[in-house]
Amino acid sequence: MTSASTPQSLFLKSILVASALLTGCLTAPAQAETSSIQTIANQIEEETTIPAVTSVSQLSDVKPTDWAFQALQSLVERYGCIAGYPDKTFRGNRAMTRYEFAAGLNACMDRINDLIASSTADSVKKEDFATVRKLQEQFNAELATLSGRVGSLEGRVETLQKQQFSTTTKLSGQTIIGLQGRTNNKAAFPINGPADLDDPDTNLTLGYSTNLTLTTAFSPNSILLVGLNAGNISTGRAYNNDVRLSYENNTASGLRISDLTYRQMLGRNFAVIVGAEGLNAISVFRGANRVESAGFGPISALAQRNPIVAIGAGSSGAGFDWQITPRISLQGVYSAGNASSPSPGAGLFNGPYSMGAQLTLAPTKSVDLALQYMHSYSPTGDLGTGLGDSQIATVGSPLNTNALGLSAAWRINPRVTLGGWTGVTRSTVSGLSGGIDTFNWMAYLNLPDFGGKGNLAGLYIGQPPRITSSDLPSGQNLPDLLRGGLGLPGGQEKATTHIEAFYRMRVTDNISITPGLMVILNPAHSNSDTVTVGAIRTTLTF
Repeated sequence: MTSASTPQSLFLKSILVASALLTGCLTAPAQAETSSIQTIANQIEEETTIPAVTSVSQLSDVKPTDWAFQALQSLVERYGCIAGYPDKTFRGNRAMTRYEFAAGLNACMDRINDLIASSTADSVKKEDFATVRKLQEQFNAELATLSGRVGSLEGRVETLQKQQFSTTTKLSGQTIIGLQGRTNNKAAFPINGPADLDDPDTNLTLGYSTNLTLTTAFSPNSILLVGLNAGNISTGRAYNNDVRLSYENNTASGLRISDLTYRQMLGRNFAVIVGAEGLNAISVFRGANRVESAGFGPISALAQRNPIVAIGAGSSGAGFDWQITPRISLQGVYSAGNASSPSPGAGLFNGPYSMGAQLTLAPTKSVDLALQYMHSYSPTGDLGTGLGDSQIATVGSPLNTNALGLSAAWRINPRVTLGGWTGVTRSTVSGLSGGIDTFNWMAYLNLPDFGGKGNLAGLYIGQPPRITSSDLPSGQNLPDLLRGGLGLPGGQEKATTHIEAFYRMRVTDNISITPGLMVILNPAHSNSDTVTVGAIRTTLTF
């Protein structure tokens, strides 16, 4: 074909230009055959939202000096079968396949048929009509193929619409299959005595943990989350909780509700959260460590986040998340431990609870900081973290606790992140003088995409919560009682050191395998033997 200016050649060039436009709007058949129904449907939806062009001047990259300007102007202003990209560009220099040319031809044929059906005089020139007929014959096979594929796609989309779970609710899930075990070891009790008690839970175990999440969008600004959970993974933890894994979940394979929360945006930067299950600081606060996750982050529970965030271990209440500026946010939460019980010492406000706030800061694009404050009440003398020195007073001691924490992460580059956290608590027992102090810390190195896209290597070294001081009246101080003493004031004499390394390998978009190793020195802040824990975590998502 030449660049002559006859009506026939102009119209043919117009169709070529239109087809070049459609190259960016339609997926080539070879790609479409391997695409999912959802992907194709999304492309169709995106195409239908592209605005029509009524004047060639609306196309910002088309100039009157371009060789195809007259042809394009004819298509736009005479036949109206051109749709620009959302950014008002034409992109006429792109290459195209015969299938894409056929798609553009088909679009213009449909428009011409509409004009003929309307019986308007002089709506379609004879030369143009003859050109279309000739092109239709030449591209008959491609047009037939496109028609068949469109018909097949319509049938598949119709089937998808009939069989979809819900128009407003999305089902997602995660299953973890864990193989774990630890070395034979002996525990010390009293904690300053010899290690002479055999650990009864050192068998190699294989189990699973499954989480299903139903996300219902009532509007673009509100969602309801319903979580269902079942599993049979447990490490035993006969004499200490330092061996606890991040993905432990033992419901005896029974199904339970793990999350029932409602989230509502109020404006563009403020959200409120209320829930009857699964609502606490862990689910409301945003961590500085971006890889914390039972299925994809570290393998230990201790290395997930600053332990003070878990103080109180509540499940029902309310919270908020306020993005004050692009680099500053504030979260707050109130969570009750047994809000569903009307018994004395229970309910939303008469039983165990925790409340707190977290201020997150991003002073630069590569640094994340989080400052946490928590206050809690426990009637059992237990902080509720399940980590390190969680039981810090004698059982049945009503405990009031204030805690401060600092977490930080520095992304040196996209593939290297250094971070850590520290936390302190001060607790008092109702009716008694004095108090109890604890301290914890962690330092870590994350290597995203190490050895391949989607992989993650991590090294974590730290100390679980440890009673550094307890000066309650004599007979009430737990560290001395655990040493076989009379409960005199003082702290733990030993300090546990937690060392952990793991490597998450991305097998597919939905499957990852994470071997990991934990070495625990002086478990339970005692003379107990060093414990080595090995695990292989396989995570499947859908």
